[in-house]
Amino acid sequence: MSARPRGVVAATATPVDAGYAPDLPRLLRHCRALLDNGCDAINLLGTTGEATAFGVEQRLAVMRAVAEGGLPLARFMVGTGVCALDDTVRLTQAACDLGFAGALVLPPFFYPDVPADGLVAYVDELVRRVDRPKLSIYLYHIPQNTKVPWPVEVVVRLRERLGATLAGLKDSAGDLAYARLVAKVVADFDVFPSSEAALGNATADGFAGCISATANLTAPFAQTAWSAQGTPAGAAAVKKAADLRALVAGHPLIAAVKAALAARYADDAWARVCLPLQRLSAEAAAGLVDALSRRTAEP
Repeated sequence: MSARPRGVVAATATPVDAGYAPDLPRLLRHCRALLDNGCDAINLLGTTGEATAFGVEQRLAVMRAVAEGGLPLARFMVGTGVCALDDTVRLTQAACDLGFAGALVLPPFFYPDVPADGLVAYVDELVRRVDRPKLSIYLYHIPQNTKVPWPVEVVVRLRERLGATLAGLKDSAGDLAYARLVAKVVADFDVFPSSEAALGNATADGFAGCISATANLTAPFAQTAWSAQGTPAGAAAVKKAADLRALVAGHPLIAAVKAALAARYADDAWARVCLPLQRLSAEAAAGLVDALSRRTAEP
């Protein structure tokens, strides 16, 4: 795997066809647009990308399409963590072999109350089986979905055991105190909160940027927030991105992001979500798109 991504990272949505399979041409066009319009990198096949709705072969097809599509893989991390260890190994090996910059790994999330020793043993075994010299793992902390966190003590133990192979962590819990603590106690470790609001003080907090679902929509403002930290322009961009994020958060997140993208691309196929999720109603989608447009146009 390649150099570590930093800055504004979009947790890209995944367009799907009528059979709920990934729509690869639309996805590639969207990824190019994100990289051309403010994103430093892309998180492929994450929660916003509805990755848990796809089988292993579908996920591999997405990864291969991006790798073969002329996109800069040094600017992509990809979600590879699933419940079955064998599948996580296979996906992570593929990420390495194809040249992605990092593998974003969920904790094993079916069994409740997983002990710290079990989490450490799981990642140890993953690294042993993947057995690639350029392996670069990012832990994905989203306990509101998985019910299994990556406790700080586990992160510290894994870093001591794995060294630079454990490159960073994405915090999707919205817990900035947790994210700041991880950044503080683990040196040279890339911590990414999930909100653009964290970008205004990212360097001081020790963050490597953010990995955000709403960066699908806010990327130009998020980039100014990141690159102009400590300036009036940066502060204004943080507020604009946060305001847009708040409008999206008034709806189911994935459906809202996709409704906004359907309007952006004038392509209703983008509004389709995987089961069991449901797309926004026409009324809700129209109201969201109008609110986003008005807020984007405001000074």
